[in-house]
Amino acid sequence: MPPVAPQPVQLTCPSCSTTFRAGIYTLVDVTQQPELKSALLGGQLNVAVCPKCHTASMLGAPMVYHDAGKQLCLIYFPQELGNRPEEQERFIGEATSFIMRSLPAEAPRAYLLAPRRFLTLPSLVDVIFEADGISRETLDRQRQHVELISELASRLLDEGQFRTLVKQRHAELTSEFLATLGAFIDATPEAQADSRELLLQVQDRLLAVLGDPDAPSEEEVTAAVEQLLAVTDEDLAETVAELRDMIDYAFFTAWTSHIEAAEAAGDVTAATQLSERRAQILTIIEDLDRQAQAIFDAGNTLLSEILATNDFVAALNERAERVDEAFMMVLSANAAAAQRAGRSDLLTHFEQIGEAAIAIIQARLSPEERFINELLMAETPQAATKLLRTNVAKINPALVMQLNTLADQEEKRANKPTAERLRQLARESGAMLF
Repeated sequence: MPPVAPQPVQLTCPSCSTTFRAGIYTLVDVTQQPELKSALLGGQLNVAVCPKCHTASMLGAPMVYHDAGKQLCLIYFPQELGNRPEEQERFIGEATSFIMRSLPAEAPRAYLLAPRRFLTLPSLVDVIFEADGISRETLDRQRQHVELISELASRLLDEGQFRTLVKQRHAELTSEFLATLGAFIDATPEAQADSRELLLQVQDRLLAVLGDPDAPSEEEVTAAVEQLLAVTDEDLAETVAELRDMIDYAFFTAWTSHIEAAEAAGDVTAATQLSERRAQILTIIEDLDRQAQAIFDAGNTLLSEILATNDFVAALNERAERVDEAFMMVLSANAAAAQRAGRSDLLTHFEQIGEAAIAIIQARLSPEERFINELLMAETPQAATKLLRTNVAKINPALVMQLNTLADQEEKRANKPTAERLRQLARESGAMLF
């Protein structure tokens, strides 16, 4: 089957009112056009750029994602389009019929009869990454990196606060985190020069505070190689993510020595398996970097769309499903750049957008989560205790369990102060139940 060309659409730039044509993909068949997968994961698919003012806009359109190799058929309908059920079924039927006709006669087809549907594009993208062996835990870890980068950027203007945050979150500032930061810097487009400059400042300040991190010892590299030699294919992606800071030139040199030893011994099977496993590790690392870039690109794209409208708050609310940590980080970077440049007008705009974004995120929280946030935001432990005593009706076994669960998560992230505070709140809440 020849490549499917994008459908031409006539657009009017929301920023300068220039009329221009752009292409939009409604069928993304990565079996035939693998380059479309990278564009989608990188946040570059169905993005129109005005030829006059260079404003980027995300084009809302239904999409069918197909990967015959992984037997994936994923459907996305933007909620803002308001397609009627019969319109959706007709679109899906036409697309899947077209795909079936393009497949070889012996190719599996059953998965096309029950395509998975998604209300948000990020949730569809998560499934693609998971099919590539990137676990939900790895995706969550990447998002935690985004959150930490945002916090560091927000404290650049205060050296003391920056150093305090680095000290508190030192265990999270791994080579994997620095690689994520580097990927974000590389992914920042020229149009967001201020954001790129701020991220470079975060990177430079981190290296100055942390010093040049020591390379892993020979023993650590050897242990990492042995662990990745022994791990199953099912656990490989998660293990690579855990050992990311050990996987460098020395690691691959040690790995190559195993391949050469197997070849010297005439064990062709072992040498082949080792070479294949090395290729798998390289692919996983590339996917991790690509996912980090996709998250940051999505935040950049959303902010560009918002700034291209006349009503920032209304535009953000219309795109509420796309408000996440990456967007908050990009917004924080731009606000800090505006403050340094003395652009009070831009800073006011960013603050308005920030308030609306926080309201959107708060609205997603359950009553228990909102109450826990209030407790954590209390200025002192005594103030948090007072808040508990004045809200006895909100204290129940589920709240205590959630506090302990959050404490476990923070301990895994090596965020000891927050974990201890959550444990204390859980103990106090539990005592009030009796």
